[in-house]
Amino acid sequence: MTDDHLPAEHLSPLAELVDQVLAQVGYEVVAAIDAIDDAITGYGGLFDPATTPAELRRALEQLLASDLTKPPVDDPAGERFVLYVDGSSRGNPGPAGAGAVIVDAEENQLARLGRPVGSRTGNNTAEYAALQLGLSELVARYEPRSLEVRIDSMTVIRDVWGDDDPTEPGVESYSEAVAAALASVPNHEYTHLADSDPNPADALATVGADIAAFGPG
Repeated sequence: MTDDHLPAEHLSPLAELVDQVLAQVGYEVVAAIDAIDDAITGYGGLFDPATTPAELRRALEQLLASDLTKPPVDDPAGERFVLYVDGSSRGNPGPAGAGAVIVDAEENQLARLGRPVGSRTGNNTAEYAALQLGLSELVARYEPRSLEVRIDSMTVIRDVWGDDDPTEPGVESYSEAVAAALASVPNHEYTHLADSDPNPADALATVGADIAAFGPG
């Protein structure tokens, strides 16, 4: 897993703290939420309306001061991978999240990743962030020889695989990181997902957008 904290757009202090916890567990959503819920006193949780911002802040600061344990990296079946990615923005722009799921050649889910992207972020930026999230963890954990990226954003597909210049302002850092990661994979291709196609990354992007919606605290 990478130890890098991926870049984000504007986030509230609380959302930024959650993102830092996510980074410390390799952006594994379930592991991060379980750790946060365990650190909150009483019966509250990360998304429990009864959890006050002060309680959440104390729990997050406690976790960041501790030695968070990253989940073990599962062994893949072979060197071919599938990466599902999705971005979600409420309001476009609005609270946005990124999700990614790494799958091996036998359709085993190896990683379920998510994070907030920004509180006033557009959907295309969220899609770029999702692709960067998935690729950064994929190349850090494994040495993929072959990769299929399943994605529903034609904008990102045209920019990344069509060699177009990015059309969304401010996504250059994401697109450069994506290009660098893909350059390390000998064979890669994309599959465009229709709206009706199942995408396991969608729910993770929604969780990221929920976190991005946290107010000041």
